[in-house]
Amino acid sequence: MGLRYAPMAFTEHGVLMLLSVLNSEKAIQTNIQIMRIFTKTRQMLSDNSDLRIDFETMKKKIENQGKNIELVFQYVDELMEKKEIIPERGKIGYKK
Repeated sequence: MGLRYAPMAFTEHGVLMLLSVLNSEKAIQTNIQIMRIFTKTRQMLSDNSDLRIDFETMKKKIENQGKNIELVFQYVDELMEKKEIIPERGKIGYKK
């Protein structure tokens, strides 16, 4: 590999290989715990990706709602500017 020093971390497959080599009960239990930690970490990462997707969809919805609110205010402003002046109507009935 061309490394000048030994790596400081195990991969999941490295732990599996170590488990097949070691024979003591303590080493086997420790490696089983490490494997459980790897699987929990992988599960947490996949759960976070689902949350990230949900956040992105919520973000898009919020952006669209902001645009819709701006559009509503534009329409209200246009209606306020176009106030129609209603002429006074004559009274209906008998004239004196």
